[in-house]
Amino acid sequence: MIIDIKKIIENLPNNNSLALIIPISTLLLFISSILRHELFNSGGDLAFFDQCVYLISQGKQPISSILGFHVLADHAAWILYFLALLYKIYPSVYWLFAVQSAALALGALPTYFLALQAGLEKSQAIVMVTVYLLYPLIYNANLLEFHPDTIAVPALLTAVLAARTKKIVWFCVSVLIVLGCKAVLSLTVVAMGVWLLLFEKRRLYGVIAITSGIAWFLIANKIIIPFFGNEAALINRHLYRYSYLGKSFYETLQIILFQPKIVFSNIFTLINLEYLFYLLVPVIWALRPKYMIALIGAIPCLALNLIADHPSQKNLIWHYSLPIIPFLILALISSLAAGKAWIQKKAIILWSLFWFLVLGKFGFFTSKYLKNLYNWQATKEAISLIKTQDSVLTTDIITPHLTHRELITFHYNLNELNKFNYILINVRNSDRAASAEDYDNLVKQLKTISLFELKFKKDDVYLFIQK
Repeated sequence: MIIDIKKIIENLPNNNSLALIIPISTLLLFISSILRHELFNSGGDLAFFDQCVYLISQGKQPISSILGFHVLADHAAWILYFLALLYKIYPSVYWLFAVQSAALALGALPTYFLALQAGLEKSQAIVMVTVYLLYPLIYNANLLEFHPDTIAVPALLTAVLAARTKKIVWFCVSVLIVLGCKAVLSLTVVAMGVWLLLFEKRRLYGVIAITSGIAWFLIANKIIIPFFGNEAALINRHLYRYSYLGKSFYETLQIILFQPKIVFSNIFTLINLEYLFYLLVPVIWALRPKYMIALIGAIPCLALNLIADHPSQKNLIWHYSLPIIPFLILALISSLAAGKAWIQKKAIILWSLFWFLVLGKFGFFTSKYLKNLYNWQATKEAISLIKTQDSVLTTDIITPHLTHRELITFHYNLNELNKFNYILINVRNSDRAASAEDYDNLVKQLKTISLFELKFKKDDVYLFIQK
């Protein structure tokens, strides 16, 4: 059944509950991400995106001094160029938090429309909105720094809504946004196209999705990424997650195609079983095989996560499972519309709330995220003394607070310290670049180098400035 979007809008809840839910959700997500960042729990991913978006806004080459390559060599995420327009208003990492929080919360809007389009009552549509917003990955992915993948979630839901309501311009724009978020999402777009073509009987929309997905996959991986980067850097950045599949993209493809036993032996594992359990249990109340056909769109993302041998892709903490959410929501709506859900309304909300409390990482604010409070004030004071945009060497978790410059890193070589105008070290900040002992030794060495002056010292925080 096809309902015009104008009619759907006319059917919005009379009590404006949706108009309240989305802004409140956006605000809660935004505050949570800011709080985590201000407690010095952000790291390299946020620093990478913030620095590159800042450099774009300044008309400079967005080459990350943290990872050592151009931003387009990472995932060909050209949508970052549009985010740079916000930095032209005022350069702040808070823009990334705001965009991410708003995007994830706005996924509730097409969810509501899709529920109405499927024939659900308004109250049931609000239940689906609640299920979406309480799905643990929505909160957790928002909390974990910034990733363009989050923007793709509402865009995928909007693409499906546009296809079902025959709004081709909205569909094309939505697909374009998804492709601009990450090159690998082209596979999700292709899978969505197959589903639209074969099962939704939206042939034109399916063909558009399939052809655009394949075209962008080839353009991004054969032209853009190789042009702006190099294979060695990208292997270090991505293929380590599939270490058993070889040491190059070509070798990986060969193993997948001609030695599938190697892949299967790494799929049927306990960690994958645990991953599937946590992925599905928050929504298990409506997952019936007959109504799960929409999950075809989730196959590429799910497959990449299952064959990976790195644990970050097998949990509800990181962003790697985000493209699965829109198709899970569609499956839930189908089951609920058919009256096949095992539980209804209040019970659904209680079930979602329970698993949100169990799997949501907001509890870290009472434990893990407070580990840097001891010298939080000292770190903030030291940062405030860095008055220019000259080069900085610091620790992983301080880096995202100083990325608006061309050279900043938390990787260092003792023979190249003279490259940095500022060296800010919190000895207690052991990270992936160095241990607390390494930083302590670095501080001792800096004290003996006449080129640097110790400008600030308090609570194990040291700021050295090149004379």
